[in-house]
Amino acid sequence: MDAIVALCRRRGFIFQSSEIYGGINGFWDYGPLGVELKRNLKDAWWHDMVKCPPEGPDGHPVDMVGVDCTIIMNPKVWIASGHVAGFNDPMRDCKTEGCKGRFRADQIQQYQCPLKPSKCPGEFEKCQLTDARQFNLMFESHAGAIKDEASKVYLRPETAQGIFANFRNVVDTSRVKVPFGIAQQGKAFRNEVTPRNYTFRSREFEQMEIEFFIRPESAKDYYTFWRDLRYNWWQSIGLAGENLQLREHDKDELSHYAKEGAGTSDVEYRFPFTAPGFGELEGIAHRTDFDLRAHAEHSGLGDRLKYFDQEKNEKYFPHVIEPSAGADRGTLALLCEAYTPDESRPSKVYMKFHPRMAPIKAGVFPLVNKDGMPEIAHKLYMDLRSRWNIEYDPKQSIGKRYARMDEAGTPYCFTIDGETPGSNTVTVRERDTQSQQRIAIDKVKAFLAEKIG
Repeated sequence: MDAIVALCRRRGFIFQSSEIYGGINGFWDYGPLGVELKRNLKDAWWHDMVKCPPEGPDGHPVDMVGVDCTIIMNPKVWIASGHVAGFNDPMRDCKTEGCKGRFRADQIQQYQCPLKPSKCPGEFEKCQLTDARQFNLMFESHAGAIKDEASKVYLRPETAQGIFANFRNVVDTSRVKVPFGIAQQGKAFRNEVTPRNYTFRSREFEQMEIEFFIRPESAKDYYTFWRDLRYNWWQSIGLAGENLQLREHDKDELSHYAKEGAGTSDVEYRFPFTAPGFGELEGIAHRTDFDLRAHAEHSGLGDRLKYFDQEKNEKYFPHVIEPSAGADRGTLALLCEAYTPDESRPSKVYMKFHPRMAPIKAGVFPLVNKDGMPEIAHKLYMDLRSRWNIEYDPKQSIGKRYARMDEAGTPYCFTIDGETPGSNTVTVRERDTQSQQRIAIDKVKAFLAEKIG
């Protein structure tokens, strides 16, 4: 993991937030390569789940629309959802001089004491731990000129509630009919007491969530559909293999809204810091009708928040299947999976991204800066960059240029050399095998379109 973090810093994938001031724990910035990688992940999710979703279990195309809700909402939203009263972790503080650590009481055996090995053997025998107490994970702020209890608001701890709060608006303004989904990508905030493991557990993060509204009797079919679809999707973008698993929750793990539901599953990835265990990438849960009922009660709308089925002439609260994925955890999983040491290369490592996820899709190089090569290379570069993120690099030896692209995870490099002006061909080098072939320069665009998709 140290090597991956070092490469991410060196090549501009991820930086610590406000690093020049010593950083701030639990917050991370994405650099030029990282922002492209994360955007590719989010764009693929939006395309595959919202714009072009597959057929559902009933054989009809899944009906899906999107929303983009505010980070700060009326605080009554979080009272209705149960976050204000119940979004807590049990914490224990250490009063030992030099430690002053704070730890999740229910996960304390997973931590290493900060005093180890000088004063503590690592299992907290010598720590002066307080009794467990509840710590609310929501960030508080104030909206308005006066900072008082009446102006208190919260940064959202999840994107789901914005979808539920807009359920009636979406039904009234679009032509969706149950079963249908509402999707959202966006920032969420949790005041994690002990953010750790790089970007895996941070205080500001991004979610990719769907609330899929269904008739109660179809919950089992749609839960199975979304569980399998989401697991297969992660495999399709480069996480196929032994590091990915689908795990059904035990009964004692279920959330309050899922205890009477069809089930809850996690798509999990074996990160270097969780090995041999796994860490959650995405949860797929049957939330029943818990959220809509809660908002109907607290908003005073009551039955007006129910869905009216014109064909059956009935009103009811739809049940919900929720696939909720972490964009930051997904990006971190892609980085970990792609990291491939290779002593035979000048870079000693390459990033084996799926071409669809790769931040840079291709490099275009003039072999030397003369004999018309830069002009041909620049024309090809301008043509390709109208569709993909392309790197134009005329400097240093071709080996060093290949090495830079290997560390960035660029799947293909096109070199314009002395043979190009006469034959109208270029050399294409493939990242994973390092094999090379010549193709016609007017076929390069079609070649990339086929390989990248």
